[in-house]
Amino acid sequence: MKINNYKKLSLFIFLISSCLATFITPSQAWYRAWQTRYPFIRRSSSFSLSSPPTSSSSNGGGQGYDYIVVGGGTAGCPLAATLSQKYKVLLLERGGVPFTNRNVSFLANFHLTLADISNTSASQYFVSNDGVYNARARVLGGGTAINAGFYTRASASYIKRVGWDAKLVNESYTWVEKQIVKQPMFEPWQRAVHDGLLDVGISPDNGFTYDHMYGTKVGGTIFDRFGRRHTAAELLSSANPQNIDVLIHARAQKIVFDTTGMKPRAVGVVFKDENGVQHEAFISRRRGSEVIVTCGAIGSPQLLLLSGIGPRSDLEKLNISVVHYNKLVGKDMSDNPMNAIYVPFSKPVKQSLIETVGITKRGVYIEASSGYGQSKDSITCHHGIASAEIGQLSTIPPKQRTREAIESYKRNKKDIPYEAFHGGFILSKIAFPKSKGELKLINTNADDNPSVTFNYFSHKEDVQGCVNGIRIMEKLVRSEPFLNFTQCDSKTVDKLLNMSVTANVNLLPRHTNDTESLEQFCRDTVITIWHYHGGCHVGQVVNKDYEVMGVHRLRVIDGSTLDESPGTNPQATVMMMGRYMGVKILRGRLSEAKAKKS
Repeated sequence: MKINNYKKLSLFIFLISSCLATFITPSQAWYRAWQTRYPFIRRSSSFSLSSPPTSSSSNGGGQGYDYIVVGGGTAGCPLAATLSQKYKVLLLERGGVPFTNRNVSFLANFHLTLADISNTSASQYFVSNDGVYNARARVLGGGTAINAGFYTRASASYIKRVGWDAKLVNESYTWVEKQIVKQPMFEPWQRAVHDGLLDVGISPDNGFTYDHMYGTKVGGTIFDRFGRRHTAAELLSSANPQNIDVLIHARAQKIVFDTTGMKPRAVGVVFKDENGVQHEAFISRRRGSEVIVTCGAIGSPQLLLLSGIGPRSDLEKLNISVVHYNKLVGKDMSDNPMNAIYVPFSKPVKQSLIETVGITKRGVYIEASSGYGQSKDSITCHHGIASAEIGQLSTIPPKQRTREAIESYKRNKKDIPYEAFHGGFILSKIAFPKSKGELKLINTNADDNPSVTFNYFSHKEDVQGCVNGIRIMEKLVRSEPFLNFTQCDSKTVDKLLNMSVTANVNLLPRHTNDTESLEQFCRDTVITIWHYHGGCHVGQVVNKDYEVMGVHRLRVIDGSTLDESPGTNPQATVMMMGRYMGVKILRGRLSEAKAKKS
């Protein structure tokens, strides 16, 4: 009975937050009428193209698409919108739309999206083999629909190293920023962290900027002043509505190949609609037509493997026909490990997500978020990954942190202090992790999560980076701007840190000059910041133009191709990447056409 009461209370809180969000949002007419703005978005069961193209024409009907983009996420939406300016595009998204999902749309409900582990959630739950609780997006807009919203560009040195055209990169960033990026409200907690970072030497103060620079800065956000999220899905408003079809609840099963030539050639995609009915969509025979995979760092290598591109022995074990042997698909996966200190306060604080960041020269980034302001009774509710329930389960060894163990822990937990829900997190992220892992298929069901191992802190330099980050965070909570905000003094900081331990969010040791203790803390309390990358690396799986090596008419354009997470938070660069490569492809085809005429 008690558990049922908690469930009812959780539902009541959700409904109240939804009502409040309605009151503060002035554009509800637009919100309800998304079909008018995006008439080309429809359910996948409405798809009717069921036969391969028979001519080189691409004018719709049974003739095929110029481009099929698989994955309507952070890269897929800007890419499809750009390509549709000149060519016929089909965009397949396995999830629904973000526009009518209040958990996605409003900052106040951020934690509820991650807490929802149902089959229809915009966030798909999974646990890595390291024992770390994770989530991957399952909604149009991808990671931009479930993340903390922070927007900041990659560094100039990163752009140069990967060989991108700096002028086009800047134009592509600007294209994104004009449509969905805002300046944050800069809440009191964020200001205290900002000033504290400067106080402990993370300088200079770079103010508000999208640029990546050493020191402390305030970045952009995809939340507007009303707390409403603007996702990559809204970049589809730049599409040519006559040239694009967007299918939601279209779950890609595999890429279809013609294997009669010297090299396999991608010709289409098999997908299931919301009713489980299978369809096939095809690209045209016209020169330049392609299938482009933009399913993210987890989904893209998974789809290549399901389609027969990958290590021969792994594919044959699952009776998957080998289309092209490449032992590096799914290899060298990385996630930027994160560790957190929870700082409770004597009074509620306004909720804020990431707005400010300290970019250090010690290989770590320091960020912060704040408060849920929950009532005493609601602390038994599930508030997602970054919470006292999940946080770090100190009584459960990392490799035993299964879904069942987590649920059991939540049911039986006791003595979580009320103050634990009146505060915020300080986060330390490893900038360039050297620990690598891999992704493998468990079965041939495309809806299931693959097996993912990140091997957090397996490299000693990552451990040292984490130790550096914790020491910076300790200095931060003792800084004058921070102490003024928390109404503490330096003598009571230890008590504040101990309360974090009581809340099972982290296990910060009291004697921080003990390097071994800090190293163990890093390993025991690692959580994800959702910045997965790798698995389809440039030079290993794709070439510098993101074409899959060894096959024709297939590309991968997303975070799976990156060897580092760009900037402090990757969403800006991944959206830019979609726009950038769309423009590059259009320009390439235009040049080919001019050369042919001459």
